[in-house]
Formats: sequence, C-alpha cells, structure tokens
Amino acid sequence: MIAELGHFALALALALALAQTVVPLWGAARHDARLMAAAGPLAFGHLLACAAGFAALLVAFAVNDTSVVNVVQNSHSAKPMLYKLAGAWGNHEGSMVLWVLILALCGGAVAGFGRDLPTTLKARVLGVLGLVAVGFMAFILATSNPFGRVWPPAPDGQGLNPVLQDPGLAFHPPLLYLGYVGFAVTFAFAVAALLEGRVDAAWGRWVRPWALAAWSFLTLGIALGSWWAYYELGWGGYWFWDPVENASLLPWLAGTALLHSAVVVEKREALKVWTVLLALLAFGFSLLGTFLVRSGVLNSVHAFANDPERGVFILALLLFYIGGAFALFAWRGPAMAPTGMFAPLSREGGLVLNNLLLCSAAAVVLAGTLWPMFADLLFGQKISVGPPFFNTAILPLTVPLVLAMAAGPLLPWKRAKLWPVLQRLWWAALGAAAALLLCLAFAGWRVGPALGFGAALWLILGAAADIADRIALFRHPRFLHLGAAWSRAKGLPRAAWGAAMAHAGLGVTLLGVAGMGLATDNLSALRPGQSVTLGGYEWRLDKVEDAIGPNWSARRATVTVSRNGATVTVLHPERRFFPVGRTTTTEAAIETGLSGDLYAVMGEEQDGATVLRLHHNLLAPWIWLGAVLMALGGAISLTDRRIRVAAPATKRATAMAAKA
Repeated sequence: MIAELGHFALALALALALAQTVVPLWGAARHDARLMAAAGPLAFGHLLACAAGFAALLVAFAVNDTSVVNVVQNSHSAKPMLYKLAGAWGNHEGSMVLWVLILALCGGAVAGFGRDLPTTLKARVLGVLGLVAVGFMAFILATSNPFGRVWPPAPDGQGLNPVLQDPGLAFHPPLLYLGYVGFAVTFAFAVAALLEGRVDAAWGRWVRPWALAAWSFLTLGIALGSWWAYYELGWGGYWFWDPVENASLLPWLAGTALLHSAVVVEKREALKVWTVLLALLAFGFSLLGTFLVRSGVLNSVHAFANDPERGVFILALLLFYIGGAFALFAWRGPAMAPTGMFAPLSREGGLVLNNLLLCSAAAVVLAGTLWPMFADLLFGQKISVGPPFFNTAILPLTVPLVLAMAAGPLLPWKRAKLWPVLQRLWWAALGAAAALLLCLAFAGWRVGPALGFGAALWLILGAAADIADRIALFRHPRFLHLGAAWSRAKGLPRAAWGAAMAHAGLGVTLLGVAGMGLATDNLSALRPGQSVTLGGYEWRLDKVEDAIGPNWSARRATVTVSRNGATVTVLHPERRFFPVGRTTTTEAAIETGLSGDLYAVMGEEQDGATVLRLHHNLLAPWIWLGAVLMALGGAISLTDRRIRVAAPATKRATAMAAKA
C-alpha cells in the first residue's frame, strides 16, 4: 500500500508541476494578477507531493519491502539502517526522486522567501522551475518508476553495492544534488529575465544568494565525494579526473564564474548578457552530469545506470531545456545592452579576467571529458584522456587565476592603479616567495609542489591583506592601531568576511594538493614481524586475523607505525567480503594529523605473506579542510542581510520614509 501511495504522490506531483508551469506563465503573459498569485500555492503543493513520494520510498527501504523491485535490487535485511535509508537514493530510480524533491524544495524556497520579488518575475521563475520539474517527473514515471512491484515477493534483497555502504557516500548525493539542482533557480531567473527582456542591478542581487547557496553545497558535495574516494577506494589519491568527477567540476567552475559576474551586474550593471549566459551554462553542465551518470556512455564507479533508452530521454530533456534557453538567449540577449562602463584595470576588469580563466578551464575539462566519446562514436577509435592531459592543460590557467584572486578584491571599482595594490600585497608576495624557495631547497627542487606552496601562501596572505586593508590595520599614523581596526572589523559586512574566507579556503586546499605532491608510498609483501621504512616511519606487520561485521566478513591486518622506537599509531586495514553479491572490497586504515596521513591498504595474501600498500600523504587533510572553509565562507556571506534582501524592498522603505 505504501508503494502505491508513493506512486500516486509522484503522479500528483507531475500534475501540480504542469499546473505550476502553465498557470503563472500564462498569467505573466496576460498580466493577470490572480493567475500569477497561484504560482506560490502550486509550488508548495508540488513540494508536498514530492516529499510524500520520497517518504514512501524511505519507508519501503526501512522495512525492507521485498515486493518492491527497487528494494530487492538495492537493499538487504542485514544492512545497517543508515545504509538501508541511503539505499533509497543510492540507485538510479531513487536518486531521481531525490533530484525532483530538491527541485521542489527550491521552488518552495523561491515561493516562500521571494516575497520582495516583482510579481511578474516571481511568476515566471516559478513557472520555469515547474517546467523543469515536468520533464523529470515524466522521466521518472515513464522510465524509472521506483515503486515497481515484483510478485511473489523475494525472500530478501540483493544488497547495495558494498563500496556505497559508507557514511561519506550516504550524504554525498544529497549535497551534490543541492548544488546541481540549486543552479536550476539561477537558470529560472535567467530565462525569466530573457522573457522580460530586462536585467538590472536588482536582478543581480536576487540571483547572487541562490548561486552562492548552490555553489556552497556543490563544493561540499565534491569534497565529500573526493574524501570518500580517498579512504574507501584504497588508491591513496583524491582526484583522478574521472569523467563523472569532471561532470561535477564543470558546474562548479561555471557557478564560480557566475558568482563573481553577478557582483558586477549588481554593483555596476555591466556584464549582464554574460551573467545570463553563465546562469544557463551552470545548469546546463548540471544536466550534462545527470546525462553522463545515467546514460551508460561512461563506465565509472560513480555511474548509476547503464540504460541507453533512459540516456536518450535525458538527452532529449537536455536539448529541450538548454537548447530552448540558448535559442531564447540568441533572440533576446542582444537587447540587454550593458550600461556600466569600466577601465580594463579595475575590480570589474579583475572579475572579467576571473570569468575568462574559469570558463577556459571549464572548456578544457569539457573537451577532455567528451572527446573520447566523440572519437569512439565518429571514428571508432578508443582513446583515453587522463590526468597528464588535464594537469598540463589546467596549470597555465590556474597560475594567472591564483595571481588575480589575491589582487582583485583590493582593486577599486571602475578605475584602478596597479602600484597601490601591489604595495598592499608586498608581504603576501614575500610569504609566497619564501614558501616557494623553501620547498625547492628542502624537497629536492620539485617545481610542481613548490609552485603549489607559493600559490597557497599567496592566496591565504592575500585574503588576510584584503581584510587588513578594509579595516585600515596598517594605515594609521601609528602603523598598527588595534583598537580602531577592531572597531572597523566589527562593522565589516559579513559578505567581506565570507569572500576572504572562501579565497583563503582555496589556498588551504592548495596547501594540501602541494603536500600530496611530496607524498611517498611503498608496495611490499610482508610476513608477520617484518617491517619497512617509509617517510621516516617504521611500518611493522604484526598479525593478520579474521573479523566479522554486520553483513560482511574480513581479513584484518594489524600494522604498528613507530618513529625513533616510539609507537605512533596502530592501523587495521581490511579486505571485506560481502556474501550478498559476493563482492570483496578494501578498507584503508588512516591515521590523520595536521601534518598529513599515515595510510595503509591490505592486498592479497599468498604463501604466508600479505601485500601492503603504504602511503605517507603530507598535508592531505588540508585538501578537504580548505573545501569546508570555502563552503563556510559562502554560508557566512549568505547571512549578510545585504545579499539576502532584495534591492526593491530597500527602495520601497526609503520611499515610504521620504513620504512620512
């Protein structure tokens, strides 16, 4: 009965999404206030129906209802409850229900928090979100029904893929989808602006918080996925330029450019056409990622489905939404001429450079990801584009981007001079140069990591220089006047603190990346009592024994790591066997510290010896610490009332005060 209720809720959600599309858009075209006013209630109704459908799916997994095909294929009675629930979205059908639920949440958020939006714009935004929901609800009901029945019920389920039975991956998809689908809101604002033929400073202010929220969630989602791959897959790395990894990076790059471009629209009413284009691209890349994961064109541990028919359906949706939006852009975009003018050397110019470099990086990633598929399709050639290509192609774009990131916030609007900015960054440049030279001197003249350390210090100290300049820390006649600086710091907008934290967070991530460039590893076959030396530590295999888990059995090694005769830690890497599905996985054992990770992976056993792959990963945790700081910077910026409150509300309040 629960499954039928869930299926009915999804059908009702489709009907409400269709009404949410037609009624407000027709009302906006006819300037009918009553029809436009219906957009909010319809969006809330659509949200409730999607939530009911998703709740029914969670119940089916929680009680292990083996009369539901989706539960049989992706769950098992012996699984812990967390992974039973995670199994609801750890598959293609369930993940699509989560996708449309988050889309409905976005529509409900626009309806609830967009009270200051002009009625016509709000109606069009909600109508476009409804149109997106219609396509994906139809896709679920036509090709991906999560509530399909099987009779007679199976004795038990087949279990979730063991590599997905992990807390990190349980929360990775929801965060990633909040980022992906969050850009649907900026897409809807862009299409609504094209329909109205008007983009102004108020539009830029309305778009910014949605872009910032989506970007923050996507940052966390990518970081969590990277962290999961690092400790769960047992290969010791954090990013492999896997096509599905790249599919998540593309909207992040476009979204980062959109964030900075929207600032120029809000402050100077320039780059309007470009910002609308970025809003379309960010969501277009999100849909492209959805297509790649579910079409079967890629073989990846991240892929949900291998069904060309579903892939064709999603490709049709991609062409309809993005192709239609770009056709509308080609028609209406030229009419939205920019009004703000600025010199090349200015904060606006710095943000333009930021956009060009980010979009160039996105173009490189897109070409490297899609070209192997096109080569196979057009020429029948099997080629591989891997880390060497991406690392070589991205580096020339990253260097000027990092240099501009520290200098850009210090540039004044409209027109600037370079020398005053460089004077305020001299100590950041000194710190970066010192980090680079020290790394070259003590790390064997390895240029890549040295550049990474220099760039990291440049960004971190540049963010500190931005805050110091805003609070005039070093401009007082007494050079350092803490009392006056503290007073200014307390009044500094939260958006300024958030932006500086996000820039510094990227610097912290670069510290981790540079440290990983100095990582060392060792592959050895050891018998109990034998040891190897790696990274200044002695790694001794003490024993190998059996272990039993809730739905798996394992062989567990005990590895003692010592330094100068003193025990540092004891690691327990495992090889787990899951009887349901007859799958073997590796569980890395990691001792994490601020200086880096001690990382051990257990391999095969043969003739009394056990294969161990050992890593000493310098500063590895800083990669994900930096990502958390970036997302936290976005969250702090969102608490700034100047970002959350629409410009027209302020103007109305000012006008009312003037009348009084």
